[in-house]
Amino acid sequence: MMDDVSQILKDFNGHYLEDMVIGMTAMTIKTITDADVLMYSAVSGDTNPVHLNQEYANGSAFQGRVAHGMLIAGLISTVLGTMLPGPGCIYVSQTLKFKVAVRVGDTVKARVTVMDIDPEKRQVSLRTVCSVGESVVLDGDAVVIAPRQI
Repeated sequence: MMDDVSQILKDFNGHYLEDMVIGMTAMTIKTITDADVLMYSAVSGDTNPVHLNQEYANGSAFQGRVAHGMLIAGLISTVLGTMLPGPGCIYVSQTLKFKVAVRVGDTVKARVTVMDIDPEKRQVSLRTVCSVGESVVLDGDAVVIAPRQI
């Protein structure tokens, strides 16, 4: 059974707790589309018109439609669940600070960096940052439980 888990982790390029070091980073890049915003709205039930209605959004503080903040935060989950640590990790906590709105057409880079490792608890603390160009749009910290190599 453990050999199967080991092979799955290798196949998906994940990292065991024992292989992780402070400073390791991983990232994903995604251009946000109108379809992303519409699908996220449908799945989440968040139909706030600032995300969906251009006329309404033009009169808002954003002066136009913006992507859901949690859609952008979801890119952090992509990195954690598929790259660092990757398959088998368990998301324990996340703090988020939304700094700048993201719009359809913006290309978001989500970067995760290992800040601390607690081998006894199998917990890894990570810095999580999303940016568009040089602007940080979201930052925070996450804690995950990483899979061990047995």
